[in-house]
Amino acid sequence: MTTASPSASGAAAPEPRFTPLRGIHEALGATFTDFGGWQMPVRYGSDLAEHRAVREAAGMFDISHMAEFLVTGHGAGAFLDYALAGTLSTLAVGRAKYSLLLADDGGIIDDVIVYCLGPEWYLVIANAGNRDAVAAAFAERVTRAPIAAAFGAEPLEGTMFLGGIVGGDLARVEDVSDACALIAVQGPRAREIIAAAEGLDASALDGLGYYAAAQSTFDGEPLLLARTGYTGEDGYELLVPNARAAQLWEALAVAGEPLGMLPAGLASRDTLRLEAGMPLYGHELSRDVLPAQAGLGRVVAQGEGEFVGREALLAAASDASRPVLVGLVAEGRRAGRAGYAVFDGETQVGEVTSGALSPTLGHPIAMAFVPPALAGEGTVLSIDVRGTKVPATVTALPFYRRKK
Repeated sequence: MTTASPSASGAAAPEPRFTPLRGIHEALGATFTDFGGWQMPVRYGSDLAEHRAVREAAGMFDISHMAEFLVTGHGAGAFLDYALAGTLSTLAVGRAKYSLLLADDGGIIDDVIVYCLGPEWYLVIANAGNRDAVAAAFAERVTRAPIAAAFGAEPLEGTMFLGGIVGGDLARVEDVSDACALIAVQGPRAREIIAAAEGLDASALDGLGYYAAAQSTFDGEPLLLARTGYTGEDGYELLVPNARAAQLWEALAVAGEPLGMLPAGLASRDTLRLEAGMPLYGHELSRDVLPAQAGLGRVVAQGEGEFVGREALLAAASDASRPVLVGLVAEGRRAGRAGYAVFDGETQVGEVTSGALSPTLGHPIAMAFVPPALAGEGTVLSIDVRGTKVPATVTALPFYRRKK
């Protein structure tokens, strides 16, 4: 039996959490790192090889640390319209949408993906490190008028999801994170691999568009197959009960090995999403950032509908002084990293939020917040890379787009 180590304050440090795939990762020789309180594989061998596998063939990621919430019952769509910054009630069954959970002051609590699984039946996937904050926000917003009067007014006929009945009583928000495992297969050969995996009913692949999801089965157990991802490539995310996670991983590994698929860790996932210009919470997104600053104004619902944070965003709309997120490209091999200062001449004007030497493009790339006056494409700034100012040019995001 292990015991938690005492922290500096004398309190016991929380035990690290592992996904249901821990044994597989250890057998593959993965190096682990802490991520949102979870011990996650950062790499299995070469970061570069794992990155290139996703761009050229496929990579498989364990993302079971993500948080999942079911929102079910009459009024569920209206609740999400209010609790999140996007209009979700009009989402067609089987479709998914990227959205934002905002604080009352308009700051971003988390960015999420919402799947409509049926009438008044939604799955919300949130970031692992924000699970508690999302749960607390949902719990509080259920009680707000006029939502409280409408949400849960009538029972909804029960529906099967991951082997359990949900939605069979008054509407509710349920945290099902601990019951689910999530595996992502990303890359140009992802569809072939899904189709070839033994035991997986791949019929749902037919006609499954981007940002869509369908219910399927694996060895007779329920599985949600979603055509979503966080790499800039086409790919899929598969949600299964914990008890089936290891078998599903192995089936996908067997199908993917002859097609060039590699297991991939968080290091390659980070460079892939950076190339694709995708924000990471805690870097490009935070409680201090408004959606428009991060280029996410299009995600926010327009019109007269009420949602948490709306009034603050309206009040801030006329403020043209807030820094905005830009892409930066440089020559050579010296890359700016998160926290590195960005300069206009001798004046510091911002800070890198994410940066790396791009494995696909072969030159340094970064994202940073800078004043709007310096955000135009072609503006030449510089990044202080360990005492040397490296010229960097503002460019449009994303840095990389896959060939379709």
